[in-house]
Amino acid sequence: MVRQPAVIIAEIGCNHKGDIEIAKEMIETVKLCGADHVKFQKRNPKELLTSEEYNAPHPVPYNAYGETYGAHREFLEFSLDQHRRLKEHCQQVGIGYACSVWDLTSAREIVSLQPDYIKVPSATNTHDAVMELLCNEYGGKVHVAFGMTTRAEEERSIKRFLDRGRGRDLVIYACTSGYPVAFDDVCLLEIERLKATYGDCVGGVGFSGHHLGIAVDVAAFVLGAAYIERHFTLDRTWKGTDHAASLEPDGLRRIVRDVKAVARALREKETELLEVEKAQREKLKWLGRDDP
Repeated sequence: MVRQPAVIIAEIGCNHKGDIEIAKEMIETVKLCGADHVKFQKRNPKELLTSEEYNAPHPVPYNAYGETYGAHREFLEFSLDQHRRLKEHCQQVGIGYACSVWDLTSAREIVSLQPDYIKVPSATNTHDAVMELLCNEYGGKVHVAFGMTTRAEEERSIKRFLDRGRGRDLVIYACTSGYPVAFDDVCLLEIERLKATYGDCVGGVGFSGHHLGIAVDVAAFVLGAAYIERHFTLDRTWKGTDHAASLEPDGLRRIVRDVKAVARALREKETELLEVEKAQREKLKWLGRDDP
């Protein structure tokens, strides 16, 4: 039996630089790379940030798109109508649309679009109002990342869905929150831990990576990740904090290619001798012929 490849998700996030035409180009490029979904983010900066945070300068001025951090976040936000247009563009191109939600207003807005799934980022999995809304009012799949999350917080997030009979609608992600993450901190065996602990009661276990390169993603698939999410950009030198931990098109294309190849290889032999081996056996195998 051939194992199904992991679902590959390109996290565009705010790497579009606040330009919907760039976002559309990214959707088209992701489709050409062979990935299954693009994922955006939706935030309401004034709800998400305190007034002090909103009016403070960006911690890295070079990456700022506004004079304050709040203005920076507003510049990078798409409206609900723009997200609707992005979803429609995904449908035209033939790729799935999904979105992460960071606050209650954004959650309500994205629920109204009925995306392929809604993601709860690591920063928001302890936001009770958001989690309750998605669990009670959104009938689709909910993906939850567990970066910077304690085991107790993790269990509480999952129990919320299990108690409502919605475990199979839940996909949970092993994740380390950092941009980028050193290989020593990726901790791939978290995939096996999540599968062993919750694999029988949730809809799947995924891996959300913020590391460099692509070797780790293939290993994540081998360890059982059914979903692999990576940040995506058209140019890693663009201004912004996420580009350095993102894949450019060739990197994404290689992940899609390599995961599909490994999926075909992850199988036992169906017979003692495969067809490809029989001719080689006749030619090479020592079968008791007389010694010279």
